[in-house]
Amino acid sequence: MNNWIFLLAPGCVLLTAAVVFVNYYRTKKTMDTIEQMLEAAAEGDYSETDFDETRLSALETKFAHYLSSSVTSVQNVAAEKDKIKTLIADISHQTKTPIANLLLYSELLAEEEMSRKMRGYVGTLQQQTKKLQFLIDSLVKLSRLENGILRLAPKQGPLQPVLDNIFAQYGSKAAQKGLELRISGTRSSACFDPKWTMEALGNLVDNGLKYTQDGSVTITVSEYEMFVRIDVTDTGIGIEEGEQPKIFSRFYRSETVREEEGVGIGLYLAREIISGQGGYMKVASQPGKGSSFSVFLPRQEGFLQNCQN
Repeated sequence: MNNWIFLLAPGCVLLTAAVVFVNYYRTKKTMDTIEQMLEAAAEGDYSETDFDETRLSALETKFAHYLSSSVTSVQNVAAEKDKIKTLIADISHQTKTPIANLLLYSELLAEEEMSRKMRGYVGTLQQQTKKLQFLIDSLVKLSRLENGILRLAPKQGPLQPVLDNIFAQYGSKAAQKGLELRISGTRSSACFDPKWTMEALGNLVDNGLKYTQDGSVTITVSEYEMFVRIDVTDTGIGIEEGEQPKIFSRFYRSETVREEEGVGIGLYLAREIISGQGGYMKVASQPGKGSSFSVFLPRQEGFLQNCQN
């Protein structure tokens, strides 16, 4: 009896080793297959053309179906983005000419002899046409940003040229209203998209001029370890504390400024632009004492990986 045990023991050991090896090989093969599926899916070219159910486990089968659905979803999203891109381009193109014509003919009408009442109507027509033009332009820009059609391109560069352009664009508007636009000189640099950052800062300056009757709008720059801070400060009507968290919402307008020009999209667009560059915005305000909007931009390209030199 003992002799039989001694004879069977090596065989049992070999059989166990064989079973372990086969299970290991099958597991390794399954994991290798799943890894290949993941790599193909990550590159967006996964397909089941060579799929053989007989050599895959149930897990591999379910995983293959999941990846196929994921790739299809990605393709559908890309197709939808293309449709949105085309739609936005069509809207921009189809509305540009009619609005330009409205402005042109209203300006021609304004040169004609007419009663004071009619001149008031023409002035209102011009004002509303410009408002419509601003709204469509803003919505097109916002849609392009939100849908990833228009991408920000942050790069390392000085801030002073942007501030100079802001002054050139809004200095005369401030003077016409009897306000002073003050911009402090700076040698600071940051990682930002010059064109879109100027758009965001321009919205803040425009708001400051709009809601300030006496005094000034001032832009100052401060440096921190990781960020550059740009403050746009006005001496205007200010914002109630309870409304400050709401002002960055799309189309939000306070009851206190309903009669003023605007559509409630400028601050939302500014925040989208700044956050898209790895920055953020804050506001500090007191009713009757003005507001200060702070824009924080990454100071160095190392903080934002996609910053270009």
